[in-house]
Amino acid sequence: MGRSTSAAALAVTEGALKHGLPYLAMGSGQPLVFLRWFTADHANPTGWMRDTEIKSLAPLARDFRVYAVGRAPGMAAGTTMADIATQHAEALHSEFGGPVDVLGISSGGSVALQLAADHPGAVRKLVVASSGYRLERAASASQVKFGEAAARGERALHHMASVGFANPVVARLAAAGMWLLDPLARPKNPADTLAFVRAEDAFDLDGRLSDIKAPTLVVGGERDGFYPVANFRHTADGIPNSHLIIYPGASHMGAIKHPRFAPDLTAFLTR
Repeated sequence: MGRSTSAAALAVTEGALKHGLPYLAMGSGQPLVFLRWFTADHANPTGWMRDTEIKSLAPLARDFRVYAVGRAPGMAAGTTMADIATQHAEALHSEFGGPVDVLGISSGGSVALQLAADHPGAVRKLVVASSGYRLERAASASQVKFGEAAARGERALHHMASVGFANPVVARLAAAGMWLLDPLARPKNPADTLAFVRAEDAFDLDGRLSDIKAPTLVVGGERDGFYPVANFRHTADGIPNSHLIIYPGASHMGAIKHPRFAPDLTAFLTR
């Protein structure tokens, strides 16, 4: 589908939208705004994280001009998901002047759902992947522990290993490795991290899903450690014009890496 595009061959531009929302842009075609998964820093990624993001988006850049957009730096304590969605709506309107296709993955899916519910004029079509109407309590608690520990200047990364691994032995090994790696991955501005995890902790769009008018595709993995399949189904069932795809055996990020992900998303957005 489309022309062959490798991550190494992509020309990537960098900038910031209104409110300072950082972005990387790549590919050509109609715009597709990707709202980033959970990132500790409200800045464009660097190093291997940048390479990973570009590699993940390269299949979509064959057919779209992909804008990978992060949250605004300097996020105030007490910021809500509705506040974040309003910033995004204003930034997208300023940049594009009309509704655009939006892809939200993981925490970016929380922002995307709130955006589509609160600002229907901002979203042409919506794709929510590895995300749902709320973040399950165990995953949210892990994120908050991470944010609070980072804000205290303590090792924090190991808190993110408490969910996402079905095998408790693997989870303990992952936590040990993350504890060791923590100094290499500490947030540059822990206040941003804490403000966002608290906003997502309070996020729950149950009862508001019917406000989403954009045609919506919900994609999830059968073995997602952060969102059960029931969450994906509830999200899709609550949105009037929606379609659900569950990839058998896929994990939280495995759904995004599934060989059908880019073709399924492209077919939905272009049909």
